[in-house]
Amino acid sequence: MKKYICKPCGYIYDPAIGDPDEDVEAGTAFEDLPEDWVCPMCGEDTTHFEKVKE
Repeated sequence: MKKYICKPCGYIYDPAIGDPDEDVEAGTAFEDLPEDWVCPMCGEDTTHFEKVKE
């Protein structure tokens, strides 16, 4: 699964980790995040993220 980076703050969403503070389980693909999920660092929604180039 691909990692995604928040363009405004640089937070990287890693599906291998998920977002335990928001009850997003490890293994949750970016595309499967809840619609109301926001960046835990700056509060931007998923439209402000882009795939990390590896």
